[in-house]
Amino acid sequence: MQDQIGNGYLARKALFSKGIREGRLSIQEIERMLPPDSLSAPERWLLYYSLRAAEVELVDEVTGEIDSRFAEPGVTARGA
Repeated sequence: MQDQIGNGYLARKALFSKGIREGRLSIQEIERMLPPDSLSAPERWLLYYSLRAAEVELVDEVTGEIDSRFAEPGVTARGA
């Protein structure tokens, strides 16, 4: 169990670092990087929401579309 917690934390940290550096992550990339069963549904939602709050675009690799489910209309993370 400790390995799952540690690996999950390291995966989330790596996702944030890469997302902030590059400005975008694909949904599929996020799912590949997370260890299986490392997040509950609410934790997964919070991860995606937090990435969007950090102004990381979430993109579908297959369609190329930006996933806007976690963005609030008219509001940016920096309040601009």
